[in-house]
Parts: sequence; C-alpha cells; structure tokens
Amino acid sequence: MMARPDVPGDRLLALVDDFAGVRVAVLGDLLVDEFIYGQISRVSREAPVLILEYDSTDIVPGGAGNAANNVAALAGNAISIGIAGEDEPGRRLLESMRPRIDVRNIVTHKALTTPTKTRILAGGVHSAKQQVVRVDRAARAPIPEAVRAAVARRILSVLGRADALLVSDYGTGFVTPALVRSAQRTLRGPGTAQPPVLVDSRYALLDYRRMTMCTPNESEVEQLLDVRIGENTRVLERAGRQLLERTAAAGVLITRGSRGMALFEPDRPTVHIPIFGSDQIADVTGAGDTVIATMTLALAAGGTALEAAFLANYAGGLVVMKRGTATVSAEELKQAIRGDRR
Repeated sequence: MMARPDVPGDRLLALVDDFAGVRVAVLGDLLVDEFIYGQISRVSREAPVLILEYDSTDIVPGGAGNAANNVAALAGNAISIGIAGEDEPGRRLLESMRPRIDVRNIVTHKALTTPTKTRILAGGVHSAKQQVVRVDRAARAPIPEAVRAAVARRILSVLGRADALLVSDYGTGFVTPALVRSAQRTLRGPGTAQPPVLVDSRYALLDYRRMTMCTPNESEVEQLLDVRIGENTRVLERAGRQLLERTAAAGVLITRGSRGMALFEPDRPTVHIPIFGSDQIADVTGAGDTVIATMTLALAAGGTALEAAFLANYAGGLVVMKRGTATVSAEELKQAIRGDRR
C-alpha cells in the first residue's frame, strides 16, 4: 500500500532551524574527489581521442568526507572519524575538510593510501563541462592493527558527546559491521535514549543491523536483492519490506532518482514522495551523501522519519542540479521549502 501524506511547511522550516549545532559523528570511508577541467582543443593524431587544454583542478571531500561536508553546510557540527594516508591526496583532503569539519579524529598513517576518484571534464568555451572519463585509485593495502585500535579509541572519545551517528561505507574495507556495532553500543550509553544511527553502505547493507534508518538507492537495492524494480511498485514494496526485515531497521528510505523516494517503516503504509524540482538531473555525484546528512540532522533534531524524508527529498532535489560533489546549505533548503509551499 502506498500513501502520500504531507508535512506542514512551518514544521519543516522549524526543523531546519534546529539543525544548528547538532553534533553528528560521521564514521566512514574518506575519499578524495578530484575534478580536472579542460577545454577541447582538437583530435589527437596518435589515437582517436580528444586533446584537452588543461584549465584547472578542484579537490573536494568525497565519501564520508562529503557526508560530513553536507552536515556542516546545513549548520550541523560535523565530527569526522576515519583514516587517511600520509600522502599528497590525504594532506589535500584534510586541508579541504578542516575549515568546516572537526578532523581531529581522523587517523593518518604512512602505510595507507588515500582513495582518490579523478574525474576529467571537458567542454567548449561557452558550453558546460561534461565528464569524459573517471580514474579510480583504490586503497589496496591492509589497514594496520595500530590504526584500527586508534580509530576505536577515537570512537569512544567522540560518541559520548554526539547527538547522532552517520555511517558511510563505500566498500574500502575500513567500515565493518563489527565496528558499527561497537559504535552503536558506545553511542547508546547507560540509561540514555538511543540517538539516531543512519547507515549508507554501497555493497554490504544487509550485513548491518538495528540502525535507525538506511538510505540505499534503487540500483543498490536491485543488486542486493537481485530484483528489477523500474516502474513496478509491487516489486518496490516487497523490496522495501524485505530490507526492513533483514536489517531490523526502524526505517528504510529508498532513493529512486527521477521517481522520487519511498519511505518504509514497520506497521505503517509505504510513503511515496515525488521528486522535488526538475527531473532533468545535472549530476548525481554525492547526492546520497546529501540525503543521509539531511536525514541524520532532521532525526537528531527531533523530527519523525516522515519529516526527515521530506527534508531529504528537498535537499536531494537541490544537489542533483549542481555539478560535481556539492552540498546544500540550510538557507537553500529553507528557500526550497518556502517556494514549494506557496
């Protein structure tokens, strides 16, 4: 059964105001997103490829770094817990995060390689740059035990003062179900209510249990459950309910691109939220990080799953209209709510 309830705009605006100062511990895979821009010069005589005249390079935090960046952009207090190499990408990553994010709990080590995704974009003088190719440099070396022990100490230190935990697992091997279980126990604490725990796992969502919310996209769900959803709402319904049962999560939010989002909660009708804004998406890079950052802040600020999903839908609709790994500010989010509720 699909429901389409609404949430008053004033309530959503008040929740966004309450994002300010919410302390979110972001535990996950720190990546470097590198964007190299150039102008098309000519076709090479060496091979049937374009020659680009180099213009500029941008380095921005990716993966859990982008999730933390989105928390900060929305006026939350982002505390990053992760690992990075003592290499040039790692140094540039920390440098790019430091102005807005607490990076004191990122463990660096000379044996680590900082994962880097290099995107090369090309275009004419008067045209938008389009991605031509992407080069990934993965972290292949095992993580030293000393690094894992140092991370465990950071988790104990940070989670005692956090209002929420956001887990971003991009599949590098750093984030594990055991690590997240330990973090959940630390966050819970004796005699206190459980702060929200949200998990975004690219490949291993079914290995995690008892989170407040998980936010897979539709293609990830299809791969996890070996199904094809498309326009078939019955398959979508079964998939969402199956994820709820297998993860024992309090909620599942499936992001569906131009089809919007679907929110699943136990013993409640499924809620379909149409896409906000244009369905002519400019760039989906890092959009999932924006969605889970918004959800985390909204839940930590006292919002319901439905209210958080509405806010995440607004934020996701805004960020996919931006090029590259982008963020959404609290003011942009409020303007979108006001404009949509006129």
